[in-house]
Amino acid sequence: MNTLCWLNASDLSRQYAVGGIKPTAAVEATLDRIAECERKLNALYLTKVREATAAAADSEVRWKSGKPLSPLDGVPITLKENLYTTGDPAPIGTAANSLAPKTVNSPIADRVREAGLVLVGKTTMPDFGMLSSGQSSIHGVTRNPWQLNRNPGGSSSGAGAACAAGYGPLHIGTDIGGSVRIPASFCGIYGLKPSLGRVPINPPYMGRVAGPMTRTVLDAALLMNVISRPDPDHRDFMNLPPHHVDYAAELERFSLKGKRIGVITDMRAGREVQSDVASATWECGQLLEQHGARVEPIQSFITREMLEGICGFFEARSYSDISRMPQATREKILPFIVRWATHRAKGFSGDTVMGFLTQVVAMREATVAATHGFDFVISPVCPIPAFEAEYCCPDNDPERALSHIAFTVPYNMSEQPAASINWNYSTDARTTGLPIGVQVAGRRFDDLGVLQISRVIEQIRPTQRPWPVRI
Repeated sequence: MNTLCWLNASDLSRQYAVGGIKPTAAVEATLDRIAECERKLNALYLTKVREATAAAADSEVRWKSGKPLSPLDGVPITLKENLYTTGDPAPIGTAANSLAPKTVNSPIADRVREAGLVLVGKTTMPDFGMLSSGQSSIHGVTRNPWQLNRNPGGSSSGAGAACAAGYGPLHIGTDIGGSVRIPASFCGIYGLKPSLGRVPINPPYMGRVAGPMTRTVLDAALLMNVISRPDPDHRDFMNLPPHHVDYAAELERFSLKGKRIGVITDMRAGREVQSDVASATWECGQLLEQHGARVEPIQSFITREMLEGICGFFEARSYSDISRMPQATREKILPFIVRWATHRAKGFSGDTVMGFLTQVVAMREATVAATHGFDFVISPVCPIPAFEAEYCCPDNDPERALSHIAFTVPYNMSEQPAASINWNYSTDARTTGLPIGVQVAGRRFDDLGVLQISRVIEQIRPTQRPWPVRI
């Protein structure tokens, strides 16, 4: 196997600069790895062989002349299917949507192109992005490279699987309730959900963000330097004011000493936390304390009613869309999604939906109130490691489809940055050897701080297992 596909973006950038590695070689190795594994993983919806090969050749010329467009010029990258790229369809994971090619780029695609990164493919996602799973009516089943009978998580399912499998170093997913962090946890990689509006996105929506999914924190910081740049076309009306910071340069300029860190392992809402997942969070907190932080446990700040509120709101929104579709179109949607979106929502009244929205606002308020006194909060990402590949959610029960997002969705609603970083691997008999991520959340706007403490965790965590080279 050509090992260039496993090099980090930071390594490739340094090698490009001194001529040790050429972009064409790195991209070729990545495309070879995709060809080797894709039949088993199904992580990509589109593989852009011809375009990527040409873009790598152009990058090589720029590096040779000393005029790269950015430090990441020529580095392979994938984008999630719902991040539009001109000329490519974006069915949002469902066979019910059009396959007409998009005529515009998303802001993220524009920033990636301007920085000279090489797009090697578009990654898979489930129907409408409304599952933490690799199940899709149009893409089929995406699998976890650590164990092919396990789920990569979702909705950035293909991005998580591609990153862990060596499809290049850089990947971008989207997250409205955990869709970057859950696949990052399931696949043992690093995933950052930035503050709402930090990374311009189109179309914007409540809680919806895009963020890097990488194998190192430094690579995520380098990618944030690119995708957090302002969009001159102002397509994101929730975009934050320009934030002139070099995330990579500032990554190591951080002291853990005196930082106040809260630890929570039981949200007392949704699915029960598996014991080894809870242990990983406590171990992370204890080690941070040994390295100078002030660590203390905090109580649950999300109620069952709040979690039910966001779940009901998502159901109502999806039912509103699906109920307007012709029957022939609805029949193309993943049946699980139809059951989930209609089994209750068809009976919702306006008062019911407003009650859900009230609980969503209460969740936002409670999250900020419980966490604002801490620099960071550590928790599980998901109550369990990766579940079965053929399931749409843990237990495959549409009536409990989102019971596992109690740790992640609060930070979407509160607009705070949060990341998943792998800690260790499951020892439970049912999930032995699967990655377990811990979530680190920061105060609103402190994306740099979340990256910085993630870098500390990356340095002090237990020894990590080799990436799943043999798939």
